[in-house]
Amino acid sequence: MTIRGKACIAGVWEHPLRKAPDCSVAQLHAECAKGALADAGLSKDDVDGYFCAGDAPGLGALSMIEYMGLKVRHVDSTETGGSSYLIHVAHAAQAIAAGKCRVALITLAGRPRAEGSSGTKPRNWGVNIPDAPYEMPYGPLTVNMYAMAAMRHMYEFGTTSEQLAWIKVAASQHAQYNPNAMLPTPVTVEEVLASPMIADPLHRLDCCVVSDGGGALVVTSPEIARDLGKPTINILGSGESPKGLAGGRIDLTTTGAAWSGPAAFAEACVKPTDIDYASIYDSFTITVLLQLEDLGFCAKGDGGRFVADGNLISGVGRLPFNTDGGGLCNNHPANRGGMTKVIEAVRQLRGEAHPKVQVPNCRLALAQGTGGSIGTRHGSATLILERG
Repeated sequence: MTIRGKACIAGVWEHPLRKAPDCSVAQLHAECAKGALADAGLSKDDVDGYFCAGDAPGLGALSMIEYMGLKVRHVDSTETGGSSYLIHVAHAAQAIAAGKCRVALITLAGRPRAEGSSGTKPRNWGVNIPDAPYEMPYGPLTVNMYAMAAMRHMYEFGTTSEQLAWIKVAASQHAQYNPNAMLPTPVTVEEVLASPMIADPLHRLDCCVVSDGGGALVVTSPEIARDLGKPTINILGSGESPKGLAGGRIDLTTTGAAWSGPAAFAEACVKPTDIDYASIYDSFTITVLLQLEDLGFCAKGDGGRFVADGNLISGVGRLPFNTDGGGLCNNHPANRGGMTKVIEAVRQLRGEAHPKVQVPNCRLALAQGTGGSIGTRHGSATLILERG
């Protein structure tokens, strides 16, 4: 069953806080839900489907449904890290098409910054995780797993640190127009390269921020969306794919987007050259480069040349990306950036992005999410959205 045209994104909201020491995670979820429902012109009593991932506290969906006072007939707690929320949009569209619900609420929230998480220490997954005894003794960090992929791409294709730096430069050019961005000051290629080396070849400015906050989405049937007064944002296509180590045969220069992207484009009946705006998961600069290649915006190995010289800057390049500043400059709530990728794509399609970065006549947008680590195992999800 296709979801093409079967559901719409009717409400979006991004929490303005970047550090929330006085808020609980549940409170942040509820505030995000309230904001997205208000944006859609709906109330919590209209919600009959709820979607969340591992960032939801307690028993996840059960705890949050009770906390927010929802009465639903469909729940989904699919967990694929930062890509979860794009998968939730697709699953919500499937549920709506199947008659399981009519108004689906998706929330994300967390407070790693308030809790002192820097992302530079090994994660403690526990002794019962199947990969733990084989990998944890070597102390893998999120950043050095991505650095390993970056180094391999440089070795295979001649990609340079200067080319990766252009991704940060583009994000920073956009972030200066976002009053909530954690890093609102534009930077140069030289400044990125001069920032401290964190894990060779990734510098500090190649890495995303760590932030509290969150966001929420409301997905509805087309009939409901048309009566709400906002521009209708149609869900045209989706794809999802996990990628693992394959018994040691992993290709460090390929992400799950190589499978989720083509699936989404096929269902939407469009191609990469049709896309007006792209929200690309940007935990690190290398994350963006690899996904752009795997999504088909350029050939494998050509990502460095594709992103150079401002090609991702709105109004300058041919593929405007992450016009809110993205995870590299704006925020990365709960260390999961997929939610904000969908939110900014909707803003662009509605014409609600900042005038300095708004893509003229934006009709087709792509949102791409990655969760986990591209150096080990990760999930990938792609959405194609259209202004109705």
